[in-house]
Amino acid sequence: MKEKDKMLEGKPYRAFGEELVAERQAAKELIFEFNALHPSKIEQRDKIIKRLFGKTGKNFIIEPPFRCDYGYNISIGENFYANYNCTIIDCARVTIGDNAFIAPNVSLFTAEHPIHPDIRNDQLEYAIPISIGNNVWLGGGAIVNPGVTIGDNTVIGSGSVVTKDIPANVIAVGNPCRVKRKITEKDKTNFLEMLYNE
Repeated sequence: MKEKDKMLEGKPYRAFGEELVAERQAAKELIFEFNALHPSKIEQRDKIIKRLFGKTGKNFIIEPPFRCDYGYNISIGENFYANYNCTIIDCARVTIGDNAFIAPNVSLFTAEHPIHPDIRNDQLEYAIPISIGNNVWLGGGAIVNPGVTIGDNTVIGSGSVVTKDIPANVIAVGNPCRVKRKITEKDKTNFLEMLYNE
């Protein structure tokens, strides 16, 4: 079995296998081009992302600089927005729904490494998919760890480290990230008051 096939099946693999190194290099070259483009070259940037990602919606904005490992494991829905310094380590599938907002310095990590140093030093790793629902907002500096699912409409607070699944329709914050409360109809009209009085 090739290292790439092992990676995509969630089995232990060696990331420095020839095929995977070549694919990461190809992604780096596209990302370099994307990040170096003049701000007015929006169409060119969009074309690069469409070449790089496995799936995109028609409408998306990704602010440079952006980083990922392969690109083809990333799927984004309609009206996706990622602010500066988004990093997606996509050794496994990263699926993001419609109307997702990603604040600056957010990182999504699918790669895992063995705990025991002897195995880790043998250059083995594995990857677990991440799934982010529709209408999700990830606050600045949030980190989403391997295997996490975040439900629709949920807000993840700035600086949170998401180590376990977060359900739909909640605000979750902290390290480790925990549900703080449900999102309610009251949030439609009192969002500033609630934000500053919590």
